[in-house]
Amino acid sequence: MQRGSVPKDFAGHALDATVRALFRLTWGRARELVRRGKVTVDGSIVNDPVARVRDGAAIVLDLTARRQDPLAKDALVFVDPHVVVVEKPAGVSTVPFDPRGMGASIGKRARPGEEIALDERVRIAVARRGRGQSGASPALGVVHRLDKETSGLVVFTRTWAAKKALMQAFRAHTIHRRYFAIVMGAAKGGILRSNLVPDRGDGLRGSVEKRHGRQRAVGSESTQLAVTHVEVVERLPGRAAGQPCTLVSCRLETGRTHQIRIHLSESGHPVVGDRVYSRDYVRTHGNVLVPAPRLMLHAGELGFVHPTTGREMHWTSPLPNDMQEILDVLRR
Repeated sequence: MQRGSVPKDFAGHALDATVRALFRLTWGRARELVRRGKVTVDGSIVNDPVARVRDGAAIVLDLTARRQDPLAKDALVFVDPHVVVVEKPAGVSTVPFDPRGMGASIGKRARPGEEIALDERVRIAVARRGRGQSGASPALGVVHRLDKETSGLVVFTRTWAAKKALMQAFRAHTIHRRYFAIVMGAAKGGILRSNLVPDRGDGLRGSVEKRHGRQRAVGSESTQLAVTHVEVVERLPGRAAGQPCTLVSCRLETGRTHQIRIHLSESGHPVVGDRVYSRDYVRTHGNVLVPAPRLMLHAGELGFVHPTTGREMHWTSPLPNDMQEILDVLRR
């Protein structure tokens, strides 16, 4: 690991030029290391070689740092001065893990060598798109999350007013969100409604109505109403996988942690690839889960009233390749 600081006469220069000079590298090598996430500026990884640096900024070059893949070029679906809508790839956390639970309200950045979460990747992409005059990434507000293994549409805010408006819209359940999931068995459409608790008795989140023992709140135990509207999209024979499955869509009326996964599992049809909420299904049916590389859940639609213009905005996202491949197998 090599350390340095930006000399006064390099203030405002491109990051790759600064790295080249500080660590005596060729232009090509300096640019490559920046793009691969081996360089941090004041503790944050910056992947843009032409990001501008400030006088005295701390530059660290760590050749052993985990490679950080930047956001795909077409991942920014919509960008304006108020909001950013982005296609989240599977396998990337929306925000860094925060044991105090503050990640949804503050932008906690990755430490050197840690995996870059989606919010920071979006900051980098927006900064690169705007070609700002500073190496610092722009402010970004987090108003909702997707699980790490879930893909699809996420919105971030760029102003406090937009964040306040969208957080209120989420609380009022006026944000349109439609997810697509491949689930085990022959699922049925309908409205799934229950009250969720942090621990249903076996260490997992779940519904009071579905837990073993007392099926109502006990003492000061707090519950959260969760409502999911499920529609059958396609029946999947699954002969090649040895198990029938169903492609369903889920419209969220509320947005609780793991709501879709819990509701589908408790209805007897866990999401394919879910290794947490499939315990009851395995106990009932045996170890017959359809193998999948990750949770087969995709946020395919997102819509809301723009917090500044008042316009109705709506975006759709097609199923990613890994879900299409599982569907092709299950259709046989």
